[in-house]
Amino acid sequence: MERHGIGGVHIHYYALCKRKLWLYDKGITLENEHDRVLEGKVVHDKSYPYLEQKEILIDNAFKIDAIDGEYVREVKISSKMTEADRLQMLFYLYQLDLRGIRKKGLISYTKERRTEEIELTEQNKKRVRQVIAEVMKVLDMPAPPAVKRVSYCTKCAYYGFCYAMERDEE
Repeated sequence: MERHGIGGVHIHYYALCKRKLWLYDKGITLENEHDRVLEGKVVHDKSYPYLEQKEILIDNAFKIDAIDGEYVREVKISSKMTEADRLQMLFYLYQLDLRGIRKKGLISYTKERRTEEIELTEQNKKRVRQVIAEVMKVLDMPAPPAVKRVSYCTKCAYYGFCYAMERDEE
């Protein structure tokens, strides 16, 4: 399968599970019928009703939920994956910055009714470049990384796939 570049989902999956990242990139997508993903799509559809432009595709490379003035907006159901969410937003801000567009980020956590502001600092740019390089290393692996159990495995769309035949590595 030809890779079309790294997007925000790649960055998010990298922070969550490198195996999930590899599988997703190879076209093994199990999210389409998963309840949690469907719930996220409903939340996305109902978010920012006052904005005309949502799900914005940038240079055929990545999609952002919305731009609202000086902010890139991203909506999430809950803050359980906060680090992955922040990294994904930093990726979007970094990609826009490379294109000469300076924005801040807002991540809205709908269940908590809370919003977090994210800014792209020089340190964050360095971190994003590092993560992009690490994502590429994972994607270039000849086989998926081994299963590594984490607390949210049972809620993942890939759970059945990962645990059908493999054992945990502790």
